[in-house]
Amino acid sequence: MAPPTLPRRSPFPLKTLTHTPPLISHLPSPPSLPDAFLIDKLLFRLKQGDFSSVRNYLLRSNSSTLIPQLLHKCHQFPLLLPNLIQTVASTSPNPTVTASMVHFLVQAKNLAEAQSLLLRIIRKSGVSRAEVIDSLVNHNSNLNVVVFDLLIRTYVQARKLREGSEAFRILRERGFCASINACNALLGGIVKVGWVDLAWKIYEDFVRSGNSVNVYTLNIMVNALCKDGKLDRVGVFMSGMEEKGIYPDIVTYNTLINAYCRRGLVSEAFQLMDSMAGKGLKPGIFTYNALINGLCKEGSYERAKCVLDEMLGIGLCPDAATFNPLLVESCRKEDVCEAEKVFNEMLGCGVVPDLISFSSIVGVFSRNGDLGRALEYFEKMKGVGLVPDTVIYTILINGYCKNGDVTGALKMRNEMVERSCVMDVVTYNTLLNGLCRRKMLVDADELFKEMVERGVFPDFYTLTTLIHGYCKDGNMTKALSLFETMTLRSLKPDVVTYNTLMDGFCKIGEMEKAKELWCDMISREIFPNFISFSILINGFCSLGLVSEAFRLWDEMKEKGIKPTLVTCNTIIKGYLRAGNVSKANDFLNKMVLEGVRPDCVTYNTLINGFLKEENFDRAFYLISNMEEQGLLPDLITYNAILSGFCRQGRMQEAEMLSRKMIDKGINPDRSTYTLLINGYVSNDNLKEAFRVHDEMLQRGFVPDDKF
Repeated sequence: MAPPTLPRRSPFPLKTLTHTPPLISHLPSPPSLPDAFLIDKLLFRLKQGDFSSVRNYLLRSNSSTLIPQLLHKCHQFPLLLPNLIQTVASTSPNPTVTASMVHFLVQAKNLAEAQSLLLRIIRKSGVSRAEVIDSLVNHNSNLNVVVFDLLIRTYVQARKLREGSEAFRILRERGFCASINACNALLGGIVKVGWVDLAWKIYEDFVRSGNSVNVYTLNIMVNALCKDGKLDRVGVFMSGMEEKGIYPDIVTYNTLINAYCRRGLVSEAFQLMDSMAGKGLKPGIFTYNALINGLCKEGSYERAKCVLDEMLGIGLCPDAATFNPLLVESCRKEDVCEAEKVFNEMLGCGVVPDLISFSSIVGVFSRNGDLGRALEYFEKMKGVGLVPDTVIYTILINGYCKNGDVTGALKMRNEMVERSCVMDVVTYNTLLNGLCRRKMLVDADELFKEMVERGVFPDFYTLTTLIHGYCKDGNMTKALSLFETMTLRSLKPDVVTYNTLMDGFCKIGEMEKAKELWCDMISREIFPNFISFSILINGFCSLGLVSEAFRLWDEMKEKGIKPTLVTCNTIIKGYLRAGNVSKANDFLNKMVLEGVRPDCVTYNTLINGFLKEENFDRAFYLISNMEEQGLLPDLITYNAILSGFCRQGRMQEAEMLSRKMIDKGINPDRSTYTLLINGYVSNDNLKEAFRVHDEMLQRGFVPDDKF
């Protein structure tokens, strides 16, 4: 929300009220005897809790004279005062009566009740700021300054800063000016929400009117400069304030040091701290906390620990904010040991960890798969009286989901709801992701409906997660429906969304749909990445449409996207599916020239292709070439050669190869034994077939016994 703009300074002279008058001198005179009897009767009704009778009488009578008398009498019974005020307020008295009540309460030093009444007034709909101020002006009272100060503070505390700024302006137009304390309260509230320009207008207007400021004003406006990123202007501003006799204090330095650290200017922050001694100031816990936080954010973890040691050495007692940056940084680096060390040091210093501390330590264990330790710290947190929040529950739910324990995640979710902890969109997204990964799409759909019913709006990640889940399940109709929902909600899909959908259609062989999505993606100026190209190339190759795949290959190179090993392996498979082994072999040389180094998958694919064509010479040449490249034949390589030998009935070579494989430290699998058994059976050598069968059983493999 843009801050309101203050008009130019009023030409009227301001009535600056700087003293507080005696508080009881303007209390109403005691009531006459008949009135006194009536007042006592009304007070008795209040004591009995019969508020409706009092309210009805006030509505029928001349409340403008009766209410001040009631207030005067009620001053002797302070416990009845809140009930009286509530009753009077509900009768909708005229502005004069309201003003008299506020002034009476201020005179009686009952500022809490006065502020409560002011809060009712400023929240009343249809009443402008001008009407509020005009009703509060009491020309027979010296308490206007106190009332107006309280009014401005009430606006600030009610977070009605726009209205408070307007009231401040109207006060000047009426010839009044609130005190420096009220001005500071307004400035502080406005700076806190980031309306820095408005804060400067109010400050300059206040100073131009001849009002004095103090060190609190200095600190608020220094904070304004820091929030606005104008650190270069702080020196000039502080010099101007020193000319007025206002000098920076520890808060000023802490504000600046914190600002420097947040902007990554840690060296400057240290220089500022070093200059404090010359001003007679000593760094405190906030100073050191800011420096530790700044050092951790810039990655200077060891130096941050040295600052902590220095802090402890001079006798300062750390708090949770001291240790949390160190804890967060060690957790960010996934250094579980260091994180636990910092946590224990924190306890050793007598510091009680807060929610940030526990969230960090629970999170690092959860992310690293040690959910048991994460839950231990979670229980410790509850043991020290801290109430778990949405963040920490979401961390644990994510931990359960990563471990594949969706049931545990749902139990944690139930505990969260039972403790009246509100699930946000991140919590729902985490659970949906876990359900989709386990292909529990019916449950995911139910959770999605619950999310919408509870008023939690699905975001981009919600719909992308569900789209991915349905694509993996092959339910492209549901995936496309969610994609349409995404566009209708003005949630812009990204390249990942399109890649997911295209991959889903490619897997079921619907290349036309995949190409439509490709064109739609381009039309939205969402540009394909190497994954997008790989998906479509793989889709075309799976159908043996290598020419289409190569068209995309050329387009990919034109766009400066370097082919990946996965893409190259996909094209080799495509050639083999099309029955063109020689072109697959030629492509091997081409990929090497493109700077893509083949791996075991590349060689195994080609070796298998040549063996299917009974070209053992070329297959063995590729094995030699593979070894020259530093790639050792694996189980897949040996099984491919075994398959070739067994098909040709070359069982002696097959047996020798199986022994060589074991000597090389590669253990046979079920496929290895099945190939040998089928080979021997095909050669009517049942004796050897049963020998291999027995060996297979000894190694723990269960044969299908269909030979």
